Amino acid sequence: MVSGLRAYLLSSVPRSRTQARLVRFYLSWLAFRRNPLAVLGLAIVLLLLLAAAFAPWLAPSSPIEQDLAARLQPPSADHWLGTDELGRDIYARIVHGSRITLYIVALVVVIVGPLGLLIGTAAGYLGGWVDVVLMRITDIFMAFPRLILALAFVAALGPGIENAVIAIALTAWPPYARLARAETLTVRNADYIAAVRMQGASALHIIRAHVVPMCLSSLIVRLTLDMAGIILTAAGLGFLGLG
Repeated sequence: MVSGLRAYLLSSVPRSRTQARLVRFYLSWLAFRRNPLAVLGLAIVLLLLLAAAFAPWLAPSSPIEQDLAARLQPPSADHWLGTDELGRDIYARIVHGSRITLYIVALVVVIVGPLGLLIGTAAGYLGGWVDVVLMRITDIFMAFPRLILALAFVAALGPGIENAVIAIALTAWPPYARLARAETLTVRNADYIAAVRMQGASALHIIRAHVVPMCLSSLIVRLTLDMAGIILTAAGLGFLGLG
């Protein structure tokens, strides 16, 4: 059965679109598996996700319960990483805090990815006054430091995790719009785009079906590299009591 499934996934002549997609995915997985650093990175990400998912079992101690009699304790059997100035277990705070961190990062990525992709592809493909207006708005947002602009948005929206996510997302989308626009400009005049346009496809269809897929790989790489910055911005807002 295993050999039959492997032959199905390695078929050079797929019999359906679904099989073609599965073959492409399996070949990509085989190439990914041959890269030790990529496998190590995937293992680290999975470890973080599992730690966040099973935080109550990995760290049964309360991350917010204070014990002033046990403040600033060194690592021990009861407190693996010691305690802070309020007697809270540092290990429990790290493990439980990973949930909030991943929650913020996931929400910001879900917002800024599509937003930057939409603005960048529209500006790059349509050009003209649309490109000028969207890019000038992008320049305005990029002219301010991200943390300062996020502080302004949070001050207007009020403190809270959800408002912090909105504030970070509103300040993080411009680089993705710029990247998507640059990718769109490289493929806008390609032969296959011209062929689709001659067949009567609308601009919306061309952007959605042919331009956006070409921008996704670069956008995903940029998102993964910016996750650390998103976490630092969220930590800064939390330190100031606004996150």
